[in-house]
Amino acid sequence: MEQRQQDRPRVVLGVTGGIAAYKACELLRRLTESGHDARVVPTESALHFVGAATFAALSGKPVATDVWESVHEVPHVRIGQEADLVVVAPATADIVAKAAHGLADDLLTNTLLTARCPVIFAPAMHTEMWEHPATQENVATLRRRGSLVVEPAVGRLTGTDTGKGRFPDPERVFELCRRVLTRGSAEVPADLAGRHVVISAGGTREPLDPVRFLGNRSSGKQGYALARTAAARGARVTLVAANTALPDPAGVDVVPVETAAQLREAVVKAAGDADAVVMAAAVADFRPAVYAAGKIKKQGGAEPEPVALVQNPDILAELSTDRPRAGQIVVGFAAETEDALANGRTKLARKRCDLLVVNEVGEHRTFGAEDNEAVVLGADGSETPVPYGPKEVLSDTVWDLVALRFP
Repeated sequence: MEQRQQDRPRVVLGVTGGIAAYKACELLRRLTESGHDARVVPTESALHFVGAATFAALSGKPVATDVWESVHEVPHVRIGQEADLVVVAPATADIVAKAAHGLADDLLTNTLLTARCPVIFAPAMHTEMWEHPATQENVATLRRRGSLVVEPAVGRLTGTDTGKGRFPDPERVFELCRRVLTRGSAEVPADLAGRHVVISAGGTREPLDPVRFLGNRSSGKQGYALARTAAARGARVTLVAANTALPDPAGVDVVPVETAAQLREAVVKAAGDADAVVMAAAVADFRPAVYAAGKIKKQGGAEPEPVALVQNPDILAELSTDRPRAGQIVVGFAAETEDALANGRTKLARKRCDLLVVNEVGEHRTFGAEDNEAVVLGADGSETPVPYGPKEVLSDTVWDLVALRFP
């Protein structure tokens, strides 16, 4: 039994004094029920929102807030040294500032100073606090040192306030913890730490009239998998999402768009300081030449007028040709229905991107599925097949190849 306990991933859950502290209980439950050895280290303020008995009952471990309990066990050093992951959820502006400046006035801040494992901060605070220059500088400092600071969600805050600063969905934070534990070991480091990556996902829609549009079958699941895996590997992630119905991944800044023109504008803007851009979205090649201001109706038994189409901008080719910074890596996707590799090599040469992910698609293949298979073609002539499996596997392969190409 003792050996099995030692083999379980050891997670320290730091909880700070914000109204979102109650959501830490759900995160703790998910961690313990999935086999993690979780210990809660709250601040004194956190215990005003959730009692120590609740954390102790859910974790099966004693709860302490200061360095003077069980001094003979040197908890202020030992807890951090032995952890495989430290996650602070919720993280207030105060704990972010203390961590950035190396302050250590309680058990949690001492644990953060002694931890040599991956560290995740899931902030929750009012919008004004999150956007304050001091907080943003502290967040930048933590990210530069390799900590993963989750982008807070947008939504209802305390009282009647609404804005950015809401604690992310506990399930999303748990999934991020799981990914970090998978990718953050000494054997597989967080190799995207300090990098900014931009990912497009979903399928664009080109309006024909107020109720109709030209679209495609893309669900956005592959793009979201790319975002989750990049965040787990330490990257700052901007996800430009076109018409998806998926929950925002924890640690990711999501920009919703609808049309190809909107997607282009958002991606080009975000790519200005990006180390890598991955165009996983299914972008419409064409749009209606004329938008009808009113719903197009039947005209008796007459045949409808043909719909004239015009070409949309080639976003991938534009990004590959006009890179805003030296060394930026551009990755494209090619969804083919036949002769996938031959068409993919032609597209790779035409688009001038560094990597092209080629897969065959159809009505019941890839689009909307949980799994995928592909071949990743490189501009250097390389060819990396990825067998059928979860989309996270393909995503990690893409990031492996991207990381190898960084200058």
